[in-house]
Amino acid sequence: MSFSLIHRVQQAEGPRPPLLLLLHGVGSHEDDLFGLAPWLDARYTIVSPRAPLKHGGGWGWYPIAFLEDGLEFDEEVAFESAQTLELFILECHKAYGTDPARTVLMGFSQGAAMALLLLLTRPECLSSAVLMSGRLIPEAAQRAAHYMALVGKPVFVAHGLYDSVLPIDQGRAIQAELKRYPVLMTYKEYPMGHEVSPQSIADVQSFLTEVLDNGNN
Repeated sequence: MSFSLIHRVQQAEGPRPPLLLLLHGVGSHEDDLFGLAPWLDARYTIVSPRAPLKHGGGWGWYPIAFLEDGLEFDEEVAFESAQTLELFILECHKAYGTDPARTVLMGFSQGAAMALLLLLTRPECLSSAVLMSGRLIPEAAQRAAHYMALVGKPVFVAHGLYDSVLPIDQGRAIQAELKRYPVLMTYKEYPMGHEVSPQSIADVQSFLTEVLDNGNN
């Protein structure tokens, strides 16, 4: 079948496995986070899509301009990409036989912003989320679904104390926003920059396994 997004896939054995979608950051590609696949829980079918927009030497989910006084975002395009992701998730369930009730979005940087956008505005698309070094798109908070739609969804938030791209205030803003909802949030800060550290990824691994073991996904 045809897909809305180019992607890499590592399929799990057995019927109707959970789906783990890896969303890369701006200027990257589908091979980036897919490098983590061998170290993640093998019970997930892991899919790593390429973002739809060309951005520099790679790809992105929405345009970013790096200005002298900070970053400028075109966030309306993020909602268009979210619609593409929603369709792609359905395509993955159909093609790979994954369980629609067990869908985890795991994103880094801009990918984390996209995962959070879908969590807040289209919570029926996912059962859990991992947000690494991301940011809250303000419009996503304004368009958020009713809080009851997020009841009990496990969410892991990781951010670097020394992040110079998306400072730690961005991670704390995500934490503050998610405290408004009945999600099961784990929030952790790490002595790192805009990156994934051995400790942060170890905690993500544990979280993903616990979600399955505890029956939350």
